[in-house]
Amino acid sequence: MDGVCIAGTVQRMNAHTDIRAGGWVAALPEGWRPYALLMRADRPIGSWLLFLPGSWALSLAAPDIARGLWLALLFGIGAVVMRGAGCVVNDIWDRDLDRQVTRTAMRPLASGAVSLTRALVFLGVLAAIGLLILMALPPAAIVLGAASLIPVAVYPLAKRFTDWPQAVLGVVFSWAAPMGWVAARGALEPAALALWLAAFCWILGYDTIYAHQDREDDAKVGVGSSALSLGERTRPFVAACYAAMLGCLGLAGWMAGVGPWFWPVLLLPAALLARQVVKVDIHDPVLCLRLFNANREVGIAVAMTCLAGRL
Repeated sequence: MDGVCIAGTVQRMNAHTDIRAGGWVAALPEGWRPYALLMRADRPIGSWLLFLPGSWALSLAAPDIARGLWLALLFGIGAVVMRGAGCVVNDIWDRDLDRQVTRTAMRPLASGAVSLTRALVFLGVLAAIGLLILMALPPAAIVLGAASLIPVAVYPLAKRFTDWPQAVLGVVFSWAAPMGWVAARGALEPAALALWLAAFCWILGYDTIYAHQDREDDAKVGVGSSALSLGERTRPFVAACYAAMLGCLGLAGWMAGVGPWFWPVLLLPAALLARQVVKVDIHDPVLCLRLFNANREVGIAVAMTCLAGRL
């Protein structure tokens, strides 16, 4: 998202932003940095959150350890590549809006660090890599993966015609749950649907917290978000989303015939989610970002719960 443009950017960079132009990205060759920032390689949290619902499915459904690890490797690489491609698509559509929002004004397309033509070429490269990974999966998973392109294409436009683009993102980021199950088992079973719904509820909750960073800018430029729709009702809404997530996880575990260790270990992600509900302050964008980032640990805890259910 940002970074290599120099002139006139000091004040913007000192404002609230989730850009991470330093670290390992700063060590890349100068010409590579805008593309790393364009695909959000500076902030791997998005790749984690795209991958983790798939890891839940693989933890519950993989027939053996070797198969599970191989699929996890494919899904992990695919998550990085396809999350990057999704960010490029999003920034192509939103480049004019991004210039008007403090947090996003220095994204490479919005700032001019990457041209539209070069962004499209980069998108083609990422899509080709994603296709190679997809073709390594079983046929049923390939079909389901191809179907995911529909909500992926719709998401960047969702905030222009709905007040709930976070629900569209929930469909996109939860897709790895049924896809992982199909890759492991070859069929979309009822437990996979419950796991899919659990992931959707989780994403709807955490992305509503995330959306409060841009609430005022979104209202100014005239786009929708669940943060704007909910306002001060955000805390009970997020609590309901997380409670529904835990209920659906329990249902998925029961349908999958998990062992007794599943249930006590489920208390760990429950505690982490409860902490978010207690601490959330919609008027503190830095805290909202911190709570959003904490969902990596939540997702890992759920994967641990699913693995415990196999004991």
